[in-house]
Amino acid sequence: MSERTQRSRRHPRESGTRVPLAWLRRHAIPAFAGMTGTGLAATLLAGAAIAQAPPAPPPTTLSSRSGAAGGEALFLEHCASCHGENGMGTGLLARRIQPALLEARDNLPAQYVIVAVRQGIGNMPAIPRGEVSDEELQAIAAYLAAGPHEAAQ
Repeated sequence: MSERTQRSRRHPRESGTRVPLAWLRRHAIPAFAGMTGTGLAATLLAGAAIAQAPPAPPPTTLSSRSGAAGGEALFLEHCASCHGENGMGTGLLARRIQPALLEARDNLPAQYVIVAVRQGIGNMPAIPRGEVSDEELQAIAAYLAAGPHEAAQ
């Protein structure tokens, strides 16, 4: 590649200049090459407005459920960050299982929960005994097996 070609592909900010619209059309956004400056700006602003998501609900924590005890308290402490209403695990489960919220399910045998936690399942990593003891896991599994729970509704 010639030096001239290399210079023309370099980002204008490397030389300390403003980014010209022509450079953006040619290199950064080829799909918008035929647009005028005003049309390009309007399209980018409309995309930014669409991309803004509504705010996430507040996380479910021990302080939000002051009456939680036993397995429920342990679930909130160890599991709710991923398996609560706005957790990544709930979002991934929603693609395959309804209801995706673990506390709202009525078909989770305790032994299944224990095996899934210790061995990992899907995108969920295995949780070692150093993080959640066998006794704590048994309490969490018993809590989920007794579901569905009103707190999740």
